[in-house]
Amino acid sequence: MPSKTSRTRTQARAAARLAAVQALYQREMEGTAIPALLHEFHQHRLGATIEDVEYADADVLFFDDLVTGTTTRLADIDAAIAARLSSGWTLDRLDKPMRQILRAGTYELLARPDVPTGAVISEYLDVTDAFYDKREKGFVNGLLDAVAKDVRG
Repeated sequence: MPSKTSRTRTQARAAARLAAVQALYQREMEGTAIPALLHEFHQHRLGATIEDVEYADADVLFFDDLVTGTTTRLADIDAAIAARLSSGWTLDRLDKPMRQILRAGTYELLARPDVPTGAVISEYLDVTDAFYDKREKGFVNGLLDAVAKDVRG
């Protein structure tokens, strides 16, 4: 049975992943600069209660790494995703939340070897549940699994 500290860390990282996808979405929609975006999430979202919805405390350093790393390595990330899309599909054809889920997951596969592949994929399937139904979850699973084989072997 996992320790309480381990469970708390896992929950904090799960909250960081969901918040990172939301922050990346906001950046794409509004063009918010990364420092301002991180500040807004640190001050007003992570661990806050907004309109009767309580946001879990997130691993702030992990959140910051996901947001800044995904943004910094966007060209590599998009190329890795595009290489695994079906013929005739482009990233632009995917809706914005889906792009951010795939980008954050791909960043983690590329840049966070400390996180096991299965954990990355499983966590982003949970994030997908927050936005989509079962069909999209299968798409995320297949695409991140293919990217993982490309980048982690």
